[in-house]
Amino acid sequence: MKKEEFTKGILVKIKEILSDAGVPNFITEQVDIIIYMILILLIAFIIGKVLHRISNSVILHLQKKKTHPLLANLIEYNILKKISLIIPPIIVIWMLPVAFTAHPRLSTILENIAWIYFIITIVRLLTALFSSIGSMAYTNKKYHDKPIKGFVQISQMIIYLISIIIIISILTNKSPFYLIGGLGAFAAVLMLIFKDTIMGFVAGILLLENDMIRLGDWIEIPHSAINGTVTDISLTIVKVQNFDNTIITIPPYTLISESFINWRGMKESGGRRIMRGYTIKTDNIKKCTPDFLERIKEYSPEMRRFITLMQSREETSENLTHEECAYGTTVTNLGLFRAYATYYLKNHPAVHKNMLIMVRTLEPTEYGLPLQIYCFTNDTNWSHYESIQSEIMENIAATLPTFDLLPYQSSSSHDSMINGLVERGFPLEKISGIPIGSVKK
Repeated sequence: MKKEEFTKGILVKIKEILSDAGVPNFITEQVDIIIYMILILLIAFIIGKVLHRISNSVILHLQKKKTHPLLANLIEYNILKKISLIIPPIIVIWMLPVAFTAHPRLSTILENIAWIYFIITIVRLLTALFSSIGSMAYTNKKYHDKPIKGFVQISQMIIYLISIIIIISILTNKSPFYLIGGLGAFAAVLMLIFKDTIMGFVAGILLLENDMIRLGDWIEIPHSAINGTVTDISLTIVKVQNFDNTIITIPPYTLISESFINWRGMKESGGRRIMRGYTIKTDNIKKCTPDFLERIKEYSPEMRRFITLMQSREETSENLTHEECAYGTTVTNLGLFRAYATYYLKNHPAVHKNMLIMVRTLEPTEYGLPLQIYCFTNDTNWSHYESIQSEIMENIAATLPTFDLLPYQSSSSHDSMINGLVERGFPLEKISGIPIGSVKK
C-alpha cells in the first residue's frame, strides 16, 4: 500500500509540474509516464552508483590497512560493481506496475525487460564470483596443482544454461520446466551439431573427476609429439609444454580415447627408475678359479666379504639364504660381477634403498648375454637423474674388464685394421686400441 501511495504521489507531482508549465492535459498523460520512467531509471542507477562508491572506498581502505587475497579479488573482478548493478532492476521492477495500470501490455513488456536485465546482472555476478574463488584457490599451495579452472568452467556453464532457460521462459511466458521438458526433443539434433563440444565437455569432467591429470604433471602420449608438462586444463583444451619449449593444445577427449603416461606417480614416490645394461660377450664368461677369486678379493672389502661368505657356505654345505642368492654367485665371473654391481648400487648414495635393486641377466641374443641394471634414484630431477645414471653405467663399463668381461660392440674399420696388423705379425705392444683383456701376456 505504501508503494502505491508513493508512486501515485510522484505521478501527481509530475502532472502538477507539467500543468503549471502550460502543457495540455491530453499530452500530459503521455509525457508524465515518460518522465516517470526517466525518474525511476535515474533513481535506480544513482542509488546503485552511490552504494558502489561507498563499498569500493571501504574495501580500498581495508586493503591499505591489511592486504588480503579476498579483498584483492573483489577489486580485480569488479565484484562490488556487479553487486551494485543488481539494485537498479530491482527498483524498476518494484515501481513499474503501479505507474502503468492503464497500460498493462506496456507494463508487462517493460517488466520483462527489467527481469532479463536483472538475470544478466546476476549471471555476471555469479560468474565473477566463481572466477574469483578459482583465482584464490589457484594461489593456495594446497590447491595449486588441482584443475580448479575446469570446475569453475563447469559451474559457469551451468549458470549460463539456467539463465538462458529462464530468459526464454520470460520471453515466451512459459514455465521453465515446460522448456526443460521440450529440450528432450532436440537432444538428437544437438548431439550431431555440438558433438565435439559435448565430447570435450564430458571428457573434461571425467579427467577432473578421476584426477587423471593435474597442472604441472609430466605426461607423454606414445606415437605422438606430446611429451612435457601440463600448463593449463579446461573443459575444452589441455595445454602441454614440451621439453623443447613448444606448446601443444589438445582436446580433453584425446586423453580419454587414447592411453597416455602420467609421470606424477614417479615424482610422488621419490624414486626414478634406471633400467639399462650391456650385452656381455659369451666367450668371455667363464668359471671362477681359486686364483681369480683371490684376485677379486683384493678389489674391494665388499667382494672380500662376499667371496669369503660363499666359500664358508660351500665348506660347511650350508644352504644359501634368498638374499645371498640374489646378490650373485662365485661360480662364474659374470655371477661374481653381479654381486659386485649389487653391492655397488646398495652403497651408492644416490640410489633409493627402499626400492627394488636388482642386477640380472636376460634372454641370450645373437650378440651375447644381456646384463641389466635395475634400480631407482632418490632424486627425480631430470638433470640430476641423468647424471646419476651416467655415473653408474660408466662405472659398470669401467669395471667389467676387471672381471675379465667385455661388452659386445660392433666392429669398426679400426678393428679391421688391428686385425690385419695382428695377422701380419705386427708387434702387439705397438698397436693402440686393442681391448683390455683381449690379449693375454
